[in-house]
Amino acid sequence: MKKKIILVSLVVAILLATIVILIVIDNKKYQYVQYKDFSTDLESGIIKEVVIEDGKVKYTQKNDSNFYYTENPNNQEFREKLLLNGVSVEDSSVQNTIAFIFDILFYCFFFAVVIFAASKFLGFTNGKFKVVKHTKTTFDDIAGMDDLKKEMMQIVDVLKNPQEYSNRGIRQTKGIIFEGNPGNGKTLFARALAEELKVNFIATRGADFQSAMMSMGAQKIKALFRKAKRHKPCIIFIDEFDSIGEKRNYAGTGVDKENNRIVTTLLNEMDGFEVQDGVLVIAATNSYNSLDQALIRPGRFDLKYTISNPDSDTRIKLIDLYTKSKKLSDEIDKEQLADCFENLTCSAIETILNVASMEASLEKHDSIGLDNIVVASRKTNCSINLKRIRNRR
Repeated sequence: MKKKIILVSLVVAILLATIVILIVIDNKKYQYVQYKDFSTDLESGIIKEVVIEDGKVKYTQKNDSNFYYTENPNNQEFREKLLLNGVSVEDSSVQNTIAFIFDILFYCFFFAVVIFAASKFLGFTNGKFKVVKHTKTTFDDIAGMDDLKKEMMQIVDVLKNPQEYSNRGIRQTKGIIFEGNPGNGKTLFARALAEELKVNFIATRGADFQSAMMSMGAQKIKALFRKAKRHKPCIIFIDEFDSIGEKRNYAGTGVDKENNRIVTTLLNEMDGFEVQDGVLVIAATNSYNSLDQALIRPGRFDLKYTISNPDSDTRIKLIDLYTKSKKLSDEIDKEQLADCFENLTCSAIETILNVASMEASLEKHDSIGLDNIVVASRKTNCSINLKRIRNRR
């Protein structure tokens, strides 16, 4: 982004400097002379140089340092007459030059706008995948999932040290699928994993590969993997994976055919992986059964982890995590509150506690009370089991 700003600023500066120079070059004081007097001087042979412009003629005289101008007769014989009298003739117009520059700028701007609008409408965003070096999310921001954290650290260690593991006969895992209900931290976990292992991270969604133009989705897949290989070791995270990886329908419509191209391209890219490629694909989906069987077979997406709703111990850790800068009232027991949040996702628990904190703040309370939890659950449309909370007062 900074390079683009510098480049645009440089181009604008050059154009402005050119315009200023052109104006300064012609910053001379000209005296007006009637055309009949100019014609007399021409016949007398005292005209030295003539600059022909659209509306006037500028000229100098021999043995005279002044500058003069007169009307331009705008006829074909005028230039020939000047040359026959030994006058140096030049066709020039500062105004025309400036107008020409602004015309070029206008057309460049116009076509740039058209191309930009077309790229947005048609989806020409092949190389717009952002590489993040530091996600600023760590495993400390994730409650629970201890076994998954340990396994994933091992997998990505292979990604960072491929040759060492290759010598031991261990190949790199090409792809991993996270499945489970939305809101349980699949994206958060992938971001934290990249930060913990100090590898680059590219986050995408299935919608990023959809386009009004046929075959553009496949081109975007290729662009994504090219960028990832340039920034290896790298984790590619594809959210909403089922929107592009669903089972292929060879007898379907144009949309189905485009999906077939995307899946086929993704298969080709993953089959082209070698151990030293240093790219790991993590895909997240809420609908594992809808994925194409060729994608999820071993050797492509080797591993599948189900990230389910948090258990009791994890819910307690989530409450500690989400109330780190908030205070629960003495009437609330964390274990009872965790039981109250049974069957809720991580994001639902975080949202309830956040809204409850806002309610407590509106009431000018220093801590979150049970009533605030109840109101928050209603506002967020999250069902909680209030019978599991016993009032300790």
